[in-house]
Amino acid sequence: MATWLNILLLVILISIITMEIAENGHPIRTLTWILLLVFLPVIGLILYFFFGRDRKNRRMVSVEDMDQFQELTDQAVEGYVCQNPPKNVKNLITLLHTAGKAVPVTGNDVRVYTDFSAMYADLLADLEAAQHHIHFQFFKFEDDEMGRKAEEILVRKAQSGVQVRLQIDDLANLSRRRFYRRMAEKGVLVRPFFRVQLFLSSDTNYRNHRKNVVIDGRVGYTGGMNIAKRYAVGIRNGVWRDTHIRVEGPVVAEMQTAFLVDWKFSTKQLLRDPVYFPQVPSAGGLLMQVATSGPMGEFRVILQAILRVFSESRKYVYVQTPYFIPNEPLGMALRNAALAGVDVRLIIPRRDDVNIIVTLASRSYIKDLLEAGVKVYFYEKGFMHAKTVVADDEVFSVGSTNLDIRSFEQDFEINAFIYDKDMARQMRELFLKDLKSCTQVDPERWKHRSRIHRFWESVARLFSPVL
Repeated sequence: MATWLNILLLVILISIITMEIAENGHPIRTLTWILLLVFLPVIGLILYFFFGRDRKNRRMVSVEDMDQFQELTDQAVEGYVCQNPPKNVKNLITLLHTAGKAVPVTGNDVRVYTDFSAMYADLLADLEAAQHHIHFQFFKFEDDEMGRKAEEILVRKAQSGVQVRLQIDDLANLSRRRFYRRMAEKGVLVRPFFRVQLFLSSDTNYRNHRKNVVIDGRVGYTGGMNIAKRYAVGIRNGVWRDTHIRVEGPVVAEMQTAFLVDWKFSTKQLLRDPVYFPQVPSAGGLLMQVATSGPMGEFRVILQAILRVFSESRKYVYVQTPYFIPNEPLGMALRNAALAGVDVRLIIPRRDDVNIIVTLASRSYIKDLLEAGVKVYFYEKGFMHAKTVVADDEVFSVGSTNLDIRSFEQDFEINAFIYDKDMARQMRELFLKDLKSCTQVDPERWKHRSRIHRFWESVARLFSPVL
C-alpha cells in the first residue's frame, strides 16, 4: 500500500478512536471497536461505517419543526389530556411524556385484531371512506393478492382527489420498486425511507419498521402486521399469529405526528396544515399514549417504557415477541421481576419465519431466564409475530417493536400504550388462550440439551447487535 494511503488510514483510525472515546459510551462497546479497528483496520472500518456510528445526537427534524407538530397535536387533543393519571402507571406516563413527548390522551376506542383478514377488511373499508387524506406506512407492502387490493383503493382515491401518501422502508422492499412506481404514476405520493443507492450509506442499516396508517386524522391503525398474503394464509402449514389495533379518538393526532415527522425526514416537506389535525370527539373511554423511538434522538423511548413496565409490575407481566434478542437491561429487568415473585411469562415462536440465525440467537438467552424463574413458551401452531406486553391488569402495549437489539437500537418503531383495566384483562385472557397452543420450556431438559445445539446458538448470539 502506498505511503500516503497508510497515512490516510492511520489518520482516519485515530480520528474514529478519538471520537469513540469522547462519546463516553459503554466501555465494553468502545473497547471492542478500538481493538477491531487496531487489529483489523480495513474490516473494522467497513463494519464501523455500517454499525458503529452513534446517531443519538442527530435529529429527524429540527426543534422548530417538532415544536410546530407538537403545537398542532396539543390543539387536536385539547380537552382530552389526562391531568391526573392513575397512580400505578403515573411514572410510566410521565416517562413517555418527558422522553418522547407522548401526550396521555383520554376519549379513545380500540379494536384489537389477531386475524389479518378481519383487520384488512376493516382497513380497506376505512380507506374507501377517506375524504381528505390517507397516510399509509408499512415496513413491508408486497405486490401480491393482498397488496393489490390496497393498491387499487389507494390509486382510485388519489385519482378522486384524496391526498394519498405512502411511505415504505426501501431496503425491505427493494424487489417491489416497480409496484410502487406503478402507484406513483397514478397519483399516489410514494416515498421511501432511507433510499438505498448504488453506493451504500451508513444509514442503510437503519430500518423504518413502523406500521402506521392515519385516515383523515380520525382513524389510525398500528401493530405488528404488514401487508402480505402470508399474514392471511400463514406459513408452512401453520397460522401467522399477530396483533394489530384500530384506533379512534383524539390520540390519532399522535399517530399523525409520527407519520408527518417521518414524511418530513424523507421528503423535506413540512405538512403543518391544521386540516391534518382535526379536533375529533370522544370515541370511547380509553386513556392512551402513542410513542415512537429510533436510533436518532437522546432517548430509546419505547425500550425505556417497556423496562419501566417490567420493573413496576407487581403481579404479572406477559410478553409475546417473534424475536427475543434482549440487551442487558431488558434481560435483567425480566429476570429481576421473576426473582421478585412476579409471574413473568414469555411466548416466542418455535419455528422461524425466514432467518434461522435469529431463532438460534434467541434461544441462547432462554437459560438465564429460566434460572431466574421466567416461564418461557414456544408457540406451536404457526409463527408468533405479535409484539405485545400486558401487566397487572393495568397497562397493555402493542406496536411494531420486537424485544430485540435491532428494534431498540437500529429501527424506527411505534407502540401504543393503553391504560385500562378491561382492555388489559382482555389481552391477558388472549395471552392465556395462546398458551393452549404452546409448549412450556422445561428448565431441566433445556439445561441438558446437546452441546452442539448450545454451541451454534452461542455462535449466532455473536451477531445479536446486527440481526
